[in-house]
Amino acid sequence: MENLITIKNQYHSLDELQNALKNNSNYNCTKEYDIWEQRVDNNGNLAQCLVLKKSNMHAVKLFFINENTLKANHIIPNKIMQAYFGKSQKAHQNVLEIITGKIKAAVLEPAQNKVFNEIEAEVIKVVS
Repeated sequence: MENLITIKNQYHSLDELQNALKNNSNYNCTKEYDIWEQRVDNNGNLAQCLVLKKSNMHAVKLFFINENTLKANHIIPNKIMQAYFGKSQKAHQNVLEIITGKIKAAVLEPAQNKVFNEIEAEVIKVVS
């Protein structure tokens, strides 16, 4: 689950965006290194993103695509939960891993979609 969000010009950095979301949002907003996609910035360092967290299983990661467009992705913020319930990054999976992956996706997807839409609506309300 991901979406692009157009923002106002006044929020041109992660710090300003974080302050706006901390003051006007009901969710916990932190600035963290992007360990989920392991994006790098212009200097070759791990890029940062904002994480709006509802629970240990549901959060949205925000980062800039360009100066007035954010990309929002659903993530599992807890590293242990991410290891068990996140999408597998293995190139080759056995049959059991494929089946359990499909079951996890079917069970978790409705709740993840609901939370993603809630948090995304809150972000749009604050920054658009």
